[in-house]
Amino acid sequence: MNKAFVTGGTGFVGANLVRLLLREGYPVRALVRSGSRLDNLQDLDVELVEGDLNDPNLWQQMTGCKYLFHVAAHYSLWQKDQKILYQSNVLGTRHVLAAAQKAGIERTVYTSSVAAIGVKEGGIADETYQSPVEKLIGHYKKSKYWAEQEAVKAFQQGQEIVIVNPTSPIGAWDIKPTPTGEIVLRFLRRQMPAYIDTGLNFVHVEDVAKGHLLALQKGKAGDRYILGHQNLTLKQLLEQLSAITGIHAPQRAIPAWIPLTVAQIDEHLLTKFGKLPSVPVDAVRMATQTMFYDSTKAVRELELPQTPITTALHDAVNWFVKYSYTSL
Repeated sequence: MNKAFVTGGTGFVGANLVRLLLREGYPVRALVRSGSRLDNLQDLDVELVEGDLNDPNLWQQMTGCKYLFHVAAHYSLWQKDQKILYQSNVLGTRHVLAAAQKAGIERTVYTSSVAAIGVKEGGIADETYQSPVEKLIGHYKKSKYWAEQEAVKAFQQGQEIVIVNPTSPIGAWDIKPTPTGEIVLRFLRRQMPAYIDTGLNFVHVEDVAKGHLLALQKGKAGDRYILGHQNLTLKQLLEQLSAITGIHAPQRAIPAWIPLTVAQIDEHLLTKFGKLPSVPVDAVRMATQTMFYDSTKAVRELELPQTPITTALHDAVNWFVKYSYTSL
């Protein structure tokens, strides 16, 4: 039996991965938290088990599965969420991998992030680069770094684990949505009069899902693989969105100090008076860096697909419109 146990299956990457696994003939058992939105798994032939990453009986829920895809993670750039980030991402990963070993899981694909690798100033980072942890901006990035170290330690102790580091995925089933999905949505809602001069590596979410399966099938245990595609400035991405939708792209770049000032007032001052902050300080700090990555290793060793980003944007736009995300 080649049954796969998937954490994070209700999320963006996880939902695309579950669909791919089912198409490829892998039975799927998915861990879902109590009260989770199950929209992304509706009408799929998936065995659902309710629980948490830190549940003591998690190994029992994995029993009978051959493979593990640990995709789940808590994402937040709010500084107040520091505790839950480490509890879910670091301790949760440690516990999930220990449960996998106890349950007899043969091979694991752990979903890290390029956030754990960090930014190579003035250059393009690959799997051999590692930013010092103290230079990683915010507790989310730091928690993903330490979570990846849990996967490395588990490998060193004898577990078959392949690490994948997705960049910024775009596509369908972005239910929350993710920060990249927020960019697309704000553009579609005409809520982007200006942009910050930054850059990211973008990839079709279906390629990220495929990269997980390829990592299971071909990846070298103990190695990490950047699942990405194209480095683009935010301005270039918005111009592609404009060509797809006919909506005019913003032409004015805004200095980073303006949103940074607003964010600092929001998060550090107005929250004391009960106001919900609009933009995390760490999000703006990240946007001051050009976050470019090289996925050559994954293309060469895993044969990671490289779907055009215009296709990914088309798919994202169509999905957001279909599910009425574009209406305020």
